[in-house]
Amino acid sequence: MSEIQKAAEIIQEGGLVAFPTETVYGLGADALNPIAVARVFEVKNRPQFDPLIVHVADIRQAEILILKFPEKALKLISKFWPGPLTLVLPKSQMVPDIVTSSLPTVAIRVPNHPMALELIRESGRPIAAPSANSFGGVSPTTAEHVRQSLGGKIDMILDGGPCSVGVESTVISFEDKEPVLLRPGGITVEEIQALIGTVLVQTNPAGKPLAPGQMENHYAPRTPMVLDISLTALPGNKKMGLLSFQKPPANPAFTAVEVLSEKGDLKEAAANLFAAMRRLDSMGLDMIVAQPVPHEGLGRAINDRLAKASAKKAI
Repeated sequence: MSEIQKAAEIIQEGGLVAFPTETVYGLGADALNPIAVARVFEVKNRPQFDPLIVHVADIRQAEILILKFPEKALKLISKFWPGPLTLVLPKSQMVPDIVTSSLPTVAIRVPNHPMALELIRESGRPIAAPSANSFGGVSPTTAEHVRQSLGGKIDMILDGGPCSVGVESTVISFEDKEPVLLRPGGITVEEIQALIGTVLVQTNPAGKPLAPGQMENHYAPRTPMVLDISLTALPGNKKMGLLSFQKPPANPAFTAVEVLSEKGDLKEAAANLFAAMRRLDSMGLDMIVAQPVPHEGLGRAINDRLAKASAKKAI
């Protein structure tokens, strides 16, 4: 029996499998099994008001989970599925309320990773999967990151190597007539608007989250993190690490420096983001100082993660 077949049996039997996608590693359960999905929330210590994304193998498998695809949604699907794009659509009665946090919509996508797609097809189930880490922490982009976070709490980890995109999927809602951006991610807003026109933005809702990754404090390392563009007002009595877009000038204030992209490539920076945050977090620092990246293309998703990771201010 192959590793994928073994993992598929675990999913069919109501177990939990961590698996790679192009964005981050997901913690998967049979999306149609409420008890299995409840275990995902328990293992991650995730609040049940934060909905999950359901991963499917193709649009045919998605069709039984939703009421209909709007025309603009179909345009996005034709270009970006498989890929890091999640669509929020009115759900069918097949989807358990626990998956959607009792919302009338379901978040759904087709991952662009051969191991993820094979697992979904082999299991014959849509797979509900948030990131495979403790809730609110730095997202995992390797199997080792999953082992460090969830180790003996889950049934199996599929190792597909490092994730190529490195930040979570873009989430677009079609609950209302006009498409709404709920979370920036691996597909840029510019790419989406070029295809379907104007997209409204609602990435920080005042009440209950409408999609994963909308809570103010998220993606956070254990070490306090602050955003600082100029690096001119740093405390002199703290052991600090720097998370920089490109290589900065030498600065004796920092014990360690992580560079996201020597050549200033936003795709490379996104792919390196969470692993770099984890390395700094492992060094026993008093503070991590992060510099925002250019706020364009994938930079919007990176800056979103940095802002949420630093929402708890360092003292």
